[in-house]
Amino acid sequence: MTRKAPRDDVGDERLEIRPPKDWAGGIPAVGHALGTAYRQMGAGRTALTLLRVNQKHGFDCPGCAWPEGDHRSPAEFCENGAKAVAEEATVRRITPEFFAAHPVSELAGRSDYWLGQQGRLTEPMHKPAGADHYEPVSWERAFAIIARELKALASADEAVFYTSGRTSNEAAFAYQLFVRRFGTNNLPDCSNMCHESSGSALTETLGIGKGTVLLDDLYQAELIFVVGQNPGTNHPRMLSALEKAKRNGARIVAVNPLPEAGLLRFKNPQRASGVAGGGTTLSDRFLQIRLGGDCALFQALSSLLLAAEDAAPGTVVDREFVDEHTHGFDEWAAHVRDLDWAEVLEATGLTRAEIEATAQDVLAARSVVVCWAMGLTQHKKSVPTIREIVNFLLLRGNVGRPGAGVCPVRGHSNVQGDRTMGIYEKPPAAFLDALRDEFGFEPPRRHGLDTVDAIRAMRDGAAKVFFAMGGNFVAATPDTAATEAAMRRCKLTVQVSTKLNRSHAVCGEEALILPTLGRTERDVQRGGEQFVTVEDSMGMVHGSRGRLRPASAALLSEVAIVSRLAREVFGDDDPHVPWAEFEADYDAIRDRIARVVPGFADYNEKARRPGGFTLPNAPRDERRFPTATGRANFTVNPLEVLRVPAGRLLLQTIRSHDQYNTTIYGLDDRYRGVRNGRRVVFVHPDDLAERGLADGDMVDLVSEWPDGERVAPGFRVVAYSTARGCCAAYFPETNVLVPLDSVAETSNTPTSKSVVVSLRPASG
Repeated sequence: MTRKAPRDDVGDERLEIRPPKDWAGGIPAVGHALGTAYRQMGAGRTALTLLRVNQKHGFDCPGCAWPEGDHRSPAEFCENGAKAVAEEATVRRITPEFFAAHPVSELAGRSDYWLGQQGRLTEPMHKPAGADHYEPVSWERAFAIIARELKALASADEAVFYTSGRTSNEAAFAYQLFVRRFGTNNLPDCSNMCHESSGSALTETLGIGKGTVLLDDLYQAELIFVVGQNPGTNHPRMLSALEKAKRNGARIVAVNPLPEAGLLRFKNPQRASGVAGGGTTLSDRFLQIRLGGDCALFQALSSLLLAAEDAAPGTVVDREFVDEHTHGFDEWAAHVRDLDWAEVLEATGLTRAEIEATAQDVLAARSVVVCWAMGLTQHKKSVPTIREIVNFLLLRGNVGRPGAGVCPVRGHSNVQGDRTMGIYEKPPAAFLDALRDEFGFEPPRRHGLDTVDAIRAMRDGAAKVFFAMGGNFVAATPDTAATEAAMRRCKLTVQVSTKLNRSHAVCGEEALILPTLGRTERDVQRGGEQFVTVEDSMGMVHGSRGRLRPASAALLSEVAIVSRLAREVFGDDDPHVPWAEFEADYDAIRDRIARVVPGFADYNEKARRPGGFTLPNAPRDERRFPTATGRANFTVNPLEVLRVPAGRLLLQTIRSHDQYNTTIYGLDDRYRGVRNGRRVVFVHPDDLAERGLADGDMVDLVSEWPDGERVAPGFRVVAYSTARGCCAAYFPETNVLVPLDSVAETSNTPTSKSVVVSLRPASG
């Protein structure tokens, strides 16, 4: 069977390709940020919002989860953060008249960019079964429809409750409580598609599924690895932290298949050198690695470190740390000492000289931090790769001391906080016990569905109701055709959203859109004006307070939506949970969180501190590792070279610079030299020549799987300095190429960074 991605309304008639940039930031970043903000919000709202982003008494950016320091700039936002704020605080509105004019069948053919540009949703909307239009519905009727369908299910496990990373701690806790009170652990979330591999590997090896560093550790590090990450686009404020680390004397090694501008040089627009000068060179060493070769790289580095220890015993390995705090060292050391260097070089695409020079960087550094993002987490062998990074750090005691540790750089602003609050399909028994003791009901113990398994369940008719708290599930998930068919098979789909997206157009037989408040907006409930809290990528929890008037008087907060739905399902007098009290005053939710979630004692007091508070982290704070062995675990990970058939390439899906996750801000990717289009594929010139292709040719991208081919049609070839044998193209346009069953071992994360594809002349 051949599965083809639909073409949308973004043509390539005006597509231009220019030379890529070798630096990020600078005055152009300021201009693009303010230009987008002005077009979406106007001058007054731009000033009112951007000067409050990420401030101690402001609101948390709805974009990435990069932390803020204690001393903050008056302009504590990046270009893409400004775009995220502008998209939410836009003055554009979608009214019922819009839905009357645009049937669902038409919206399904529109691009993600077009859908997102229509503005904020203003009223609850309902698509009855068999209809092709959404129509207005009251909140009371909407909740009654959802309750009716939930109560009609044969089992609570026939419902799926998805969460995106923008949901606040308070809303996430209330949401998971409602779901478990209903009787299921079907709580898939965006972590399943992004950093689940990090959590799986780190929990096994260090005993906690989070990073072990704070911002100060980056500033104190002598060597920083940035692996599988493009901070210039995806976490731009990280560039300022790397710049400060460089000023403090750190060396930076960038490991990536693409020479991203943000890994090369940064022009900080808040510093004179970034405005009038050449900026700061960030990477001291760039290792252009082949996709999937990172495990081999870190095994090779560790092998070289062990060889250096053999040559000068007691000078390289931190034996005191290894003996006192780790388990499994001897088995692991024997494995990496026996490394096959021919396989290392094939897997990485690097030279031995490059790897040996990097090992010298490591030997010269007393403190090392390794940062990574989705370039590491979305491969079949992602979990072994991250375990190998932990091995590399443990060898020299680079966990649990200043300037050292693991730093998984998560994406969406509260994706880590949602997991802390219990948004997890495999909850630990201790968390469920705490819920039981606090609320007096027995939560379900059987594991629920993650994202991939939820799609399979909807496809197979085992799940009939899909409820999404934020996000754009259809555009974010793999195997687009399979996901869309699964969604359309549901009896009811519900989307809690601020903006229009593809998941509203690819929906169940019956569908609801529930519009909610954004981070930028004032949240006033019966108990007065409320604030919420979020957790950043480094385990800091802080408050967020919107100040704008809501886009519509009909909007409800996420907490209010959950609370009112719960009262419809369980009745106004639920003996276990005071839902009306939760809605009226979020302090009531925080009081319960304080008694259920470790690290949140005195939550209401701590949440009101300017800048928030830091959650405890046993590996970082105490060098204590709550693993099965009670120690940090060295693990043996067989080295497997990712080989592809002749004539094929390895594709990684990537974001453009005018994009955050599935939200498309515009059609330019200026750092890579792309203007006015998105259907491009970046390929090394030598790989093009081998295939008889030239820069500018039009091709179809084709992936193969046992159930047939998947085709993403009509892509313009761009000759680009990628790693040989690899190529790259934007998602969500290429999600169609990722088979649903192609997942990472252990974490079940889609393998969006290592898809075997062929390039065929465009079919028309």
